[in-house]
This record gives sequence, C-alpha cells and structure tokens, in this order.
Amino acid sequence: MSSPEQERIIFLVDDHPMMRVGLARAIEQNPRWKVCGQADNVVAALTAIEAAKPDLVMTDISLPGRSGLELIKELKARYPEMLILVFSMHDELIYAERVIRAGAKGYLTKGEPPEKLTQAIETILNGGIYLSGKASAQLLESLSGRKGSDQIGMERLTDRELEVFELLGRGYNSERIGEALHIRPKTVDAHRSNLKTKLGAPDSSNLIRLAAIWVAKTENS
Repeated sequence: MSSPEQERIIFLVDDHPMMRVGLARAIEQNPRWKVCGQADNVVAALTAIEAAKPDLVMTDISLPGRSGLELIKELKARYPEMLILVFSMHDELIYAERVIRAGAKGYLTKGEPPEKLTQAIETILNGGIYLSGKASAQLLESLSGRKGSDQIGMERLTDRELEVFELLGRGYNSERIGEALHIRPKTVDAHRSNLKTKLGAPDSSNLIRLAAIWVAKTENS
C-alpha cells in the first residue's frame, strides 16, 4: 500500500453503477485520491482487491449474494491492515457496532453531503475511526455493557437476518425486502421464520411489532 505522501487509492463496492460513478467523481475531486477499481458483489470484489491492493475499500452492506458485512470479515481475515469504510442506505445506529466489530473503520450513510464523505475518508486514511457522535456514544454504551438488556437477542442474528429485521421494522413486505437485498421472497420468508424462532415471536404480526419497536428505539436512543 502507498505511503502517506503518495496518491491514495480507493476501491468501491456497490451494486448500483450510477452510485459508483457518483462516488468516484466525488472522491477524485481530491487530487490525492484515485479510484482504482469497482465491483458489484463480494466475489468480484475479493478478486479485484487482491490485484489492486487499495489503501481503502468503500462498501455497501446490501449486496447480491453475500452481504457487505461478510466482505468486511473476509477482507480482514486476508488483509488484517485493510482500511474499510461502509457507505450504505441502512441506518448507521443499527449497524455501527457490527461494522466496527467486523473490522471496518467507519460508517457513512448515503445522502450525506460531499464534505462528510471527504471527512470520513481523511479520518480513516489518517488512522482514525469515523462515526457520527450519536453512533460513537451508542457503541461505547454497548461495549461497556450498559445496553445489553435492550437488545432482545439481537446478537444471535446473522448479518442478513439483521438486514431483514430492520426492513421489517420500516414497513417493508417480503417482496420489497427481497428487492432491497437482492434475494428471493422465499429466502426472505425463510429468514422471517428464523427470526421468529430466535426472537421468540409467536407469529408474523408479533415479529413486525418487535422490529418496529426496535428500529424506533435504536433511532431515538
């Protein structure tokens, strides 16, 4: 990887081509940064990153097939020093802890102004961690054990189950969840069944109510 004085190279992982184009343009407004490659799924990203050896990988969470969280874990297993920034539509407060525990160095929500993108990249390239103040406070509370009673067994959920649970809490049906996460409605229904078992929800209505309460509590914490 390049030294601090050299051009820093960044790899983008997002399944929306126009999002990648916009990101690349914004990033390359800084003459010290260059986008060295792009991918729309985990398998393609792992192959291209091995060749490109970027200083920073920016990835979404929701990707076709394997999720962005799985990509983070795989990258950290292969390249322990890899710097990773998550750039996603999902609420930072819901995913901040999992992202940091998986090995990423920051989280930026899509829709933030360009100056936030610049700040996030600079912070991580300079050795820091980038989270909003609210997410940082929540993460510290969680790590100190003060929020354990509020998690309703969330630690038992897989990364994909967490995505499904969040979208249920935002009012998505199985078809919309499938479209958002690039999975079949039958796969969504299988995840819903697992969620009911893990969270002790007797039926779908109860599961949706739990999801809505959890999303609201997380955002208002």
